[in-house]
Amino acid sequence: MMSPASFVRHIARHALVGAALLAAIAGAASAQTSTGSIRGEIVDESGAAVAGADIRARNVATGVERSTRSNERGGYALPGLVPADYELSVRRIGNQPQASRVTVGIGQTLTLNYTLATSAVQVADIQVVTTPVVETRTSEVATNVTQDQIEKLPTPSRNFLDLAALAPGVTATEDRMNGTSFRSFAAGGQSANAVNVFVDGTSLKNDLTGGGVSGQDASRGNPFPRNAIQEYRVISQNFKAEYQKASSALITATTRSGGNEWAGNAFFTFQGKNTVALDSFQLRDQAANPTSFAEPEYARYLGGLSAGGPIIRDRLHIFGSYEGNYQNRDNRVSFEPPTGFPALDTVNLEQYSGNFRSPFRETLLFGKLSYAATPNSSAELSFSNRHETDVRDFGTFNSFQQAVNFRQNVSIAQLRYNLFKGFWLNEAKVDYSRFRRNPSPNEPGLPQRLFQVPGADYIIGSNRSTQDFIQRRIGFRDDLTYTGFQAGGEHVLKMGASFDLVKYDILKDNDGTPRFLYNAAYNYEHPFELTYGTGDPNLDATNNQIGLYVQDDWSPSSRLTINAGIRWDFESKMMNYDYVTPQMVIDTLTRYNASFPEPLDLSRYISDGTNRKPFYGAFQPRIGLSYALDSENRTTLFGGFGIYYDRTLFDVAVDETMKLSHPTYTIRFAAPGAMPGPGQIAWDDAYLTADRAVLDELVGTFGVPEAWLIDNEAKVPKSRQWNLGVRQAIGSFLVSATYAGVRGVDQLTMSWANISLNDEGRCCEEFVMAPHGFSNFIVQRNDGKTWYDALLLNVDRPYRRNANDFGWGAGIAFTYAVRSVEGVDALGDMFAFPNSANIPKHPANDERARIVANWITDLPYLFGIQFSGLVTLGSGDKKDIGGPIRFNPDGYVRGGFSPPGENFLIFGKWAYRRVDFRLRKDFPSIGGTQLGVTMDAFNVFNYTNLGCYRTPANLADVNFGKADCIASDPRRVQFGVEYNF
Repeated sequence: MMSPASFVRHIARHALVGAALLAAIAGAASAQTSTGSIRGEIVDESGAAVAGADIRARNVATGVERSTRSNERGGYALPGLVPADYELSVRRIGNQPQASRVTVGIGQTLTLNYTLATSAVQVADIQVVTTPVVETRTSEVATNVTQDQIEKLPTPSRNFLDLAALAPGVTATEDRMNGTSFRSFAAGGQSANAVNVFVDGTSLKNDLTGGGVSGQDASRGNPFPRNAIQEYRVISQNFKAEYQKASSALITATTRSGGNEWAGNAFFTFQGKNTVALDSFQLRDQAANPTSFAEPEYARYLGGLSAGGPIIRDRLHIFGSYEGNYQNRDNRVSFEPPTGFPALDTVNLEQYSGNFRSPFRETLLFGKLSYAATPNSSAELSFSNRHETDVRDFGTFNSFQQAVNFRQNVSIAQLRYNLFKGFWLNEAKVDYSRFRRNPSPNEPGLPQRLFQVPGADYIIGSNRSTQDFIQRRIGFRDDLTYTGFQAGGEHVLKMGASFDLVKYDILKDNDGTPRFLYNAAYNYEHPFELTYGTGDPNLDATNNQIGLYVQDDWSPSSRLTINAGIRWDFESKMMNYDYVTPQMVIDTLTRYNASFPEPLDLSRYISDGTNRKPFYGAFQPRIGLSYALDSENRTTLFGGFGIYYDRTLFDVAVDETMKLSHPTYTIRFAAPGAMPGPGQIAWDDAYLTADRAVLDELVGTFGVPEAWLIDNEAKVPKSRQWNLGVRQAIGSFLVSATYAGVRGVDQLTMSWANISLNDEGRCCEEFVMAPHGFSNFIVQRNDGKTWYDALLLNVDRPYRRNANDFGWGAGIAFTYAVRSVEGVDALGDMFAFPNSANIPKHPANDERARIVANWITDLPYLFGIQFSGLVTLGSGDKKDIGGPIRFNPDGYVRGGFSPPGENFLIFGKWAYRRVDFRLRKDFPSIGGTQLGVTMDAFNVFNYTNLGCYRTPANLADVNFGKADCIASDPRRVQFGVEYNF
C-alpha cells in the first residue's frame, strides 16, 4: 500500500506533467491575477428570470468583444475581462434591450443586474448609459490604484509601488534622495520578503535574496516602467487560491495595450540641488561651519516615451514604452586622522577626502502585441527589460575606493492565450524571466584597510565582496473557468495548475577582498586583525515549483456569495535537500555537542543526503463570504479566513554550503615587537596584499571557519489570516471598515549554538572549541513569529470627469494596528543573537496609527490647472526602552517609548507628517496634440521627521529620546513637461 508521502509525490509528478501538457495544448494566456469579471442576473418586470438573453461586452478602446447568454435562472458571468471601459449590452427577443458603459478594474468582480421591459419589437439601436459601478461584494481586503492615480498623483521617482500605501494596512518604503534600502512594500506585521508582485499574471517573486520583488533588494530603482502600468490592485488580505508565494500582501498589475487610435506620451522631469531644502542636521552643520559648509550636489532626471495603436483595427494592437532614471549625487568623504602616530602619517589618509560623484542609471523597456485571433480567442506577447547600475556605499568615513557598483538586470518575456466559448474560459500562459543581482567592487584588486580612530572607522581599499545572483525561470500556467454549473445557486468554478522550471547560478565571494584592521593600541604600525574569505564562491542549483488550486465563487442567493478554495504548492529544492554534512563538521559536533549550552538533536542537524525531505504539506484552504443587506448591493458584510505559505530565501541554503566551501577566516596578529600570544601570529609586511595565493597559504595554516546547520525538519513560513468588515456605497463613495488579524509562524531564524545567556539572563557565555574545530556553529530554527491586529478604514471616490470637463476624486486610508514579533529583533531580521529562545514577544515596526489621504481635482476656473496631492501622517514606531532584554534584563521596558508628536493642522499628535502637492497645466490642444507642464512639491511644509531615537535604560540620560537621523527628506521640488500625441 502506498504511503501518504509516496501518494503525494505520485500526484505531484502527474500534476507536473499535466500542467506542462495543458500549457502546451492551450498556448499561453492571462490568469485572473490580471483580469476582472462582470456577473449578475437578468429579470423581467415581474422579477422572473430571463433565460437566453444575449450579453455582450465590447472593449471601448480596442473594439474586442466578449459575449455570453443568461441561464435558466437569469444568471450570467463574464470572467477574464481585460481591465478597461466596456459597453455592455443585453438583448432578448420580446424584451426591451438595455446597454450601459462600465469600468472593469483589475481583480474586480462587478455585479450588474438588469430588468428588461416587455417589448413586441426588438430595437436595433439602444442608448448607452454610463453606469458607475463600485465593487462591494468581494470578500478580499483590497484597494485598486487606478490609472488616474498613477498618472496624476505626485511621486518623486515614478516607482509604481509607492502608491501601494493608498491601501490601509500597507506601508511602502519612502523614496529618499540618498536612500539605498529596499524600494518595496510590506503588510500584516511581516517583512517585505513575504510579499509578491504579479505583472500580467507573471510573478516577480525574488527566490534568492530579500525584498520580496526581483530587483528590489537594496535598490533605489523601479521594478517596472510606470508608463507601461495601466492599473494595479493591492490585496492586503484574503486573496484567493489562485495567488501564491505570499504570506502577507500582494500586488497584481496589468499593463497597457494599444487601442484603435494611435496615441503616445513623452515626459521629462528634473530635480536639482537648488530645488532641495536643507534638513535639520544640515542646517546644524551649516550653523557650526558657515564658511566651509557646502550643500551636496544632487540631480535627478526622469524621462520616458510611450506609444500604441492599431496594426489591424479591432484585431491587432501594439504598445511600447521606455523610461530612464538618471541620478547624480556627490558624497563627501571627510578623514581627520589623529596626530602623533608616524605610521598613520605615512598612509596620508587626508588624500582620500573630498566630494565624489555617485551616479545611478536605470533603463526600463516594455513592448506588447495584443491580438484578437478569433471571436472566441485572443493572444498577447510582451517583453520587458530593466537594467541599472549604481556606484555607491561610500562617503563620510568610507573612501571612494570603497564604492560598490550595484548592478540589477531583470528581463521577462511572456506569451498568453485566452479561449472562451459558452460557459468555458481557458487562460494559459508561458513566460521566461531572468533576474540578476550583481554588486561588485568599483575599484577591485586593493586590500581593504580599516583604521579605528576615536568616534570613527576610516576605510580605504576595495569593497569587501563580489556577488552575482542569477535566477532563471520558465513558467507554465493554465487556468480553467466554468460558469454553467448550478446547484443550490450560481457557481463560478475555477481551477488551475502552474509549473516553473527554475535555475539558480550564484557567485558569492563574500570577504574576497581581505580586510586589515588597525588601531591605536598597535600605533597603527601594522594590523591587529585580518578577515578574509576564500575557496569556491560558486553554487548552482535547479528547483521545480508546482502549484495546484481549485476555487468556487458560489452565490446561493442574489445577496450571498461564498468564495471557497484550496491551494497546494511544492518546491523540489527550496533548501539543500540533497546536502551531505561534511565529516569534519560531524566529528566536531559529536565531540562538543554535550558541552554546548543547549545540546542539539544531531539527527536533525546532520544530513546524509536522504534524511532531509522537501515539504509536501503546503495545503492552503481559503474561504470568504459577502452578504448584501439590500437588493441594490450598497451595504455588504464580508469576512474570510485563509492559510498562506511563503518560501524561504535560497540564500540561506547557499550559506550552508558556502560557509564551508568558501569560508571566512579571522587571523589575529601580535602587537609590534611582542611575541605572539594564544590565537595570534607574528605580522609580516608581505601579508598586506590582495594576492590570493599569499593569503590562502596564511589562512590555510592559521584560520578557523564557521559552519551553518540547517534543520532537516525545516518548515516553510506561513501565516493565518482572517478578517471581518462592512462595506457601504454612499453615492459615488465607497466606505469600508475592516478588522484584520494575521499570525505569522515558522519564520526562519539563525541562532548561535555555542553562545548563550549566563545564569542571570544576560548575554553572553561562549563555549570555545579547540583550535582544530570551528569558530561558531550557526543553527537554523523556525522560531520566528509575528502578530498583527488592525482596524482598517477606507473611503474612496474614483476620479471622474463630467460633461463640463470638471473632474475630481479623493480617498483616505486609516490604519490602527498593533505589531509584535518573537524570536527575532526586527521584522525581516533572521539573525537572533545569541539564540531565538531568548527573544520574547516585543513590538517591532509598531506604528499604531497611520493616515494616507489623496485627492485629484480639476480647477477649470483657475487657468485650467489640475491640483492633486498626498498627505501621510504616522504616529511613529513604539520602541523598547533599554534595548534587547538579553543585554539589559533589569532596565528593559517593552514598547516603553513613543516618538514625540506634533499637530497636523488642528488635530492629533503625529511623529511623521508629510504633504505632497502636484500642479499641472495643460495648454490648448493643437492638431490633436497637447502640451502640459507640472510641478511636484514633496514635503511641502518642510516638516522635520526624526528617527533613530536613543532609548537607553537610564531614563535620566541626557541623550534619552535624542534622534540621530531623519526619517524623510526635506522639501524638494520637481519640474516637468509632458507631451501627449
